[in-house]
Amino acid sequence: MKTVKYLIIALLLSGMSANAQTATVNTSFNHVLKAYLGIKDALVADNSKLANSNAKEFAAAVKEVGSNQLDAKQKTIWLAYGEKLRFDGEHISESDKLAHQREHFTSLSKNMLAVVKAFKSNTMVIYAQYCPMKKATWLSQTAAIHNPYYGKDMDDCGTTKETIKAN
Repeated sequence: MKTVKYLIIALLLSGMSANAQTATVNTSFNHVLKAYLGIKDALVADNSKLANSNAKEFAAAVKEVGSNQLDAKQKTIWLAYGEKLRFDGEHISESDKLAHQREHFTSLSKNMLAVVKAFKSNTMVIYAQYCPMKKATWLSQTAAIHNPYYGKDMDDCGTTKETIKAN
């Protein structure tokens, strides 16, 4: 009888641990996503200094995502994209040239889209938007188009290609 009781307790504790692990992953991932959106908003506003600051926060958030928090599928995705995300975030944080920041934002956005779709941990609706002139995608928290690749010069250039529901 004691063995059954201990088994039940162990199963309950392991379930609580899995729920805590999922919550930690969601929190870490959404911190990365919010920092990404901060970079995007700074580029929309043509503000390279704010893009620097937000990219530093982004790179730090990427480092917070521990692979021990992730399930097998997420770990595979993170191993494929985590370093690329950090690399682009750090380059954006080190540059004061909008053109260079936007160049790295192109690959950052491509990689973030892959991670968002694979993780399915975003707590807000995300819109994958596309600039036909740049031939590049970015993520947004709003359906309204605000183009980070051309900023104030062509703020409304683009279309929404996909809506990723909150999970």
